[in-house]
Amino acid sequence: MSEQVSQHDYFGLPAFWFQRPDDESDEVFYQQPRMVAHIDDATMLALTQFYRDFLPDDAHILDLMSSWLSHLPQQKPFARVVGLGMNAEELAANLQLTEYRVQNLNQDPQLPYAEASFDRVLIVVSVQYLTQPVHVLRSALQTLKPGGAIAIAMSHRLFPTKAVAAFQGMQRDDKMNLVSYRLEHSGFEQIQFHDQSPPDADPLWIITAHRPLL
Repeated sequence: MSEQVSQHDYFGLPAFWFQRPDDESDEVFYQQPRMVAHIDDATMLALTQFYRDFLPDDAHILDLMSSWLSHLPQQKPFARVVGLGMNAEELAANLQLTEYRVQNLNQDPQLPYAEASFDRVLIVVSVQYLTQPVHVLRSALQTLKPGGAIAIAMSHRLFPTKAVAAFQGMQRDDKMNLVSYRLEHSGFEQIQFHDQSPPDADPLWIITAHRPLL
């Protein structure tokens, strides 16, 4: 059965932006593990370097749309690193996770974690696959502690059949504005853009935002 996005999920954006060339159930596409990196080595290193400052010591972290790599700095101690993704084999191979769960966020955008469970939420080169992004981000907001933050890392690579139409032809600034719009409508504040692109490698664009203190 095709996954459909209901009218109330558009939040003032064009409906066709949420369509995908391949709308077959994501379980079929992600059935086989893909133990490959989706960005260059230099770009992965740049992301890890960004995390050194963004992730507090002993933080509780939720890695959304996770896989076999989380790009966390090895030297920093973390209290809990939870991975939520689509393939159990990939998640089991991720040695940085302390626990994991398989869940299709395009079918069930509600996260199965208690309110104020995490200090940080991470989404790495995957936000373009969400068909109900505001619902996912609103749920992510609730799982963050007051003052906690989310980091959404993006590049120019994607699976063209699974990315929503909004990400297929947009340039960098339009993509950043779109993600910022979604974060704002999800209740986040202090939305900031960070261009962490290393030279002669895949670009790395990161948007951070915080859950309000009150």
